[in-house]
Amino acid sequence: MTTPTPPTVLVLDADPPPRLGRLTGRARIVHTDAAHLAERLPAADVLLVWDFTSDAVRQAWPGGGPRPRWVHTASAGVDHLMCPELAASDTVVTNARGIFDQPIAEYVAALVLAVAKDLPRTLEYQRERTWRHRETRRVAGTRACVVGSGPVGRAIVRALKALGVTTALVGRVPRTGIHGPDDLDRLISAADWVIAAAPLTSRTYGMFDRRRFGMMQPSAFFVNVGRGGLVDEEALVHALSRRWIAGAALDVFAAEPLPVDSPLWELPGLIVSPHMSGDTVGWRDELGAQFVELYERWAAGRSLRNVVDKTRGYVPGH
Repeated sequence: MTTPTPPTVLVLDADPPPRLGRLTGRARIVHTDAAHLAERLPAADVLLVWDFTSDAVRQAWPGGGPRPRWVHTASAGVDHLMCPELAASDTVVTNARGIFDQPIAEYVAALVLAVAKDLPRTLEYQRERTWRHRETRRVAGTRACVVGSGPVGRAIVRALKALGVTTALVGRVPRTGIHGPDDLDRLISAADWVIAAAPLTSRTYGMFDRRRFGMMQPSAFFVNVGRGGLVDEEALVHALSRRWIAGAALDVFAAEPLPVDSPLWELPGLIVSPHMSGDTVGWRDELGAQFVELYERWAAGRSLRNVVDKTRGYVPGH
């Protein structure tokens, strides 16, 4: 009796590669870089997009031949891999929903506290050996508008509420406890903290533009931990340069890594971090374990979790 050939899992690699030892004997693991992805796609049953910064899938998918039945990306966003051909196919797409929620919420809370308590300037004065007393802001009683009602946005709301911040959550459609897009302008115009945590879709691309920065309070602070494309970066430069808002923090950008000649690096009032808000110690191991668990469900013929609605660009229920 012949032994069935195990399914082929093609991994679009990044360094360090995923730990998939638990799949030994249950899957044939094939690693590839972006340059060879197109030629190896037809032989794959499953594609693991471990390099979630690459747009190689979007470029390679439209080619000829069979395509994997399932694609999993080790990220919350799927805009880097989605193309019309993949969206129209029968291939199931899943994401890493659930891994980054709490870490990102903690990061946002840390930013709010650091800004309100003027910690960046405290550290600067310490380096200068300057003793300069100041008064800082109280966080409790301030108001936040969190844009993006998925797991990340909801985790941010919980973290801010624990600090005594009054929060409003905005999603794609209004429902109990969640405002719809029609309320967004009113909410951001009254908020002390405006936090972008939405997926990048045709509806959300460039949603934070010159008009929306112009309607924020001069004392407002803007944070983007969603996707870089949510923000018109030129409009943000304009708003901060003219002090339309008090400051901003960006963890995601239109181009990553952020080019060394970008004006964002030295923009007054802007905190730049290198797409790290969700990356805590051991996060890669969590991503690998999540994929293994999903693979076990897939191999057993059970329904997959974290299935992305390919027309919307995110997991339904946001």
